[in-house]
Amino acid sequence: MEEDIFVSPPAGSDMFIIKVKGKAKIPDYIQLRDQNMVLVAYFRADRPLKILKKLGLEGKEESFLQLIADLPFGKLQKFTLA
Repeated sequence: MEEDIFVSPPAGSDMFIIKVKGKAKIPDYIQLRDQNMVLVAYFRADRPLKILKKLGLEGKEESFLQLIADLPFGKLQKFTLA
């Protein structure tokens, strides 16, 4: 059973994004964290589209998918919600 963890962040807030490498049968995951490093969202890297609606990023699917594809594993990067 797949679960996504999500806490609604304020719009226009700065956040941090990191891609976590999975091992064996465990898939890669994405973490979104707020300015205080509190976990805001945690979802599979290969299924990010359903979290976009919760984040208020409808219509930005292509750029979000490209961001995830280009994101190196284990590197914390700043991410601004529009």
